[in-house]
Amino acid sequence: HKSAMKSTLGFVFFCFVLTAYYIYIPLPHTISEPWKLMMLDATFRGVQHLGNLAHSLGLSHHIRVLNFAVTFFGMLSPTSSEGVRVTDTVFDGVQVRVFEATRGSDSELKRSVVYIHGGGWSLGSARMQSYDYLCRKMAEDLNAVVVSVDYRLAPEVHFPEQYNDAYLGTKHFLLPEVLAKYSVDPNRVAVSGDSAGGNLAAAVSQQLALDSSVTNKPKLQSLIYPVLQALDFNTPSYQQNRDVPILYRPLMVKFWLEYLNGDPSFIHSLLVNNHTSLDLSQVATSREKVNWTSLLPSALKKNYMPVVQATGTPKVIQEVPALLDVRAAPLIADEDVLKLLPQTYVLTCEHDVLRDDGIMYARRLEQAGIRVTHDHYEDGFHGCMIFGLWPTYFSIGIRTMHNYIKWLDQNL
Repeated sequence: HKSAMKSTLGFVFFCFVLTAYYIYIPLPHTISEPWKLMMLDATFRGVQHLGNLAHSLGLSHHIRVLNFAVTFFGMLSPTSSEGVRVTDTVFDGVQVRVFEATRGSDSELKRSVVYIHGGGWSLGSARMQSYDYLCRKMAEDLNAVVVSVDYRLAPEVHFPEQYNDAYLGTKHFLLPEVLAKYSVDPNRVAVSGDSAGGNLAAAVSQQLALDSSVTNKPKLQSLIYPVLQALDFNTPSYQQNRDVPILYRPLMVKFWLEYLNGDPSFIHSLLVNNHTSLDLSQVATSREKVNWTSLLPSALKKNYMPVVQATGTPKVIQEVPALLDVRAAPLIADEDVLKLLPQTYVLTCEHDVLRDDGIMYARRLEQAGIRVTHDHYEDGFHGCMIFGLWPTYFSIGIRTMHNYIKWLDQNL
């Protein structure tokens, strides 16, 4: 009996050590609530490993497994509350969820935000609890109409379909008769999004600025830790945060290849910047627009060195030409386009591989004469803003969400 008890205790202790080993990862001391982040990351990694196993066994695409886990517990039907009317509808073939503040009279024109959710162009939904909560809160706090775009995802569709959905849904909403239907002031509309949604929001804003058929242009664009380029995976923030959860450097590269329908075998070439080597003349102009040595302040450059290959892998650009498409990588837009953009808000986090994408874009916009507010969080990590409610409650999530909505309130 005693030996059985010892064996059981030994097994429990072994499992505890194994779990602790899996959960624990060294994190920067300045990051917000590190132990909570480790637990969140361990869960996310565990699901990724399950997805990779299912993929290798031919049972399911690894992205589908990941998306199932991300959305399984949190999908909400459109539920109205005392202050917000919520409906699911379709704008020009695109699924959207509309949150209408019910405060004030129907004749009173309201402000509006078109919101595009993140998730590596592959995960998430406007119907998820976290995005439903964010958009509901925006509608209530701003007394606004918020349109959350539920664009199609990889691996079912690839670029440019996610972009097309975001663009068509936004453009439809901006039609005078649609704005009138929702009692929206045509001069007070913002386009916004986080992560991959920030990418789509930036690309949509650029195209709206160029589209002469759009009479009502957005007043603002607000981008939350956006991903904006796929030409340099060795910016200082990619180097500094390559192993920081929840967006590891190789995972971001995988998301890009999935979005652009590129061969997964190109991961290593992208990680070492073989796709933007000096011998590839067609990349030269775009490469200069992501030149962090001239776009980042010295405090961020630190002692990091640029990774520039003399000779590379031309096959990558040949097979994945969308790497150089401005609709996929808004950071490489010409200055003539940037000059047309509205006032901009960019939120970045110190412990995020995408930090420098946002900072470089803010810099390029300022150089083009655009008013930019750059909100940087020294204790922030990628995705933190949607972790502001139970069970993934982070104080940084509350803080970033509060300041983002406050900026919209003051400027929209």
